[in-house]
Amino acid sequence: MTTILQYTLSGLAIGGVYALVALGFHIMWSTAKAVNFAHGDTLMIGAVLAVMGVDAGMPVWLACGLSILAGGAFGVALERIAVRPFTAEANSIGWMLSTIAIGIMAESLATMQFGGFSRALHSPGVDRPLNVFGAGVYAQELLIPAVAVALTLGLGLMQKRTLIGRAMRAVAHDKRAAALMGVNVGRIVAISFGLSALLGAGAGVLVAPVIQASATMGVLLGLKGFAVAIIGGITSAPGVLVAGLLFGVLEKFVEGYISTAAREIVAFSVMIAVLLVFPQGLFGKRETVKV
Repeated sequence: MTTILQYTLSGLAIGGVYALVALGFHIMWSTAKAVNFAHGDTLMIGAVLAVMGVDAGMPVWLACGLSILAGGAFGVALERIAVRPFTAEANSIGWMLSTIAIGIMAESLATMQFGGFSRALHSPGVDRPLNVFGAGVYAQELLIPAVAVALTLGLGLMQKRTLIGRAMRAVAHDKRAAALMGVNVGRIVAISFGLSALLGAGAGVLVAPVIQASATMGVLLGLKGFAVAIIGGITSAPGVLVAGLLFGVLEKFVEGYISTAAREIVAFSVMIAVLLVFPQGLFGKRETVKV
């Protein structure tokens, strides 16, 4: 039982990171019907800049806050440069290649400035492990899924109770109708990309003390975050949260009982199996088109 609890708690920690990244994909897709395939690099930007800020003598809280803001600014700029020019043209998928290209450039720049090695971000949450019914877990690991749950609930409240949130829902439902009602569609889409990037950079800051920051850390985490968004149903925020947590737990059990090498094989095989049965994701809504 102790081993099972250990794997479950560790899985929830990494699953919380997947959920935060997937929430970013959910926000982007719901608003713009396009995503930033460099979204994993916003996670890397948050983690790397936080470590560099601490190394430069900044307090941890200031370095983390500035790195998250920098990640948000990166998301807004990327939407303006690499997404908007292509989504303006019907059926264009140029935003896929352009965001991938910018992600590669961001990773190369980070390697030049940060180096090709990994460094941990200091956090009091990893100073000593906690004993939870015999399982050892860091406070930082417990914080990650808690933040993911809180942000999912906060996102739902924002979409229902705030003017920006209602505007985001209107744009997601029908851009043309929202524009006719006075909503600045371009601004709302930019805000959605910035908000998703803030979540990604925040996820990087949260996970950096646990797995260490590196210039390449965002590639696999971003890919798995996108997989989680698809499995849970990219149109459902609670769905991607649940899928992210379960995906992380599954990985840890496979890693513990089979091998680390089998982790990716089993996890992505499950993703394919789920999509064969539920093409819209576990919690996603099937889109209908009137003709």
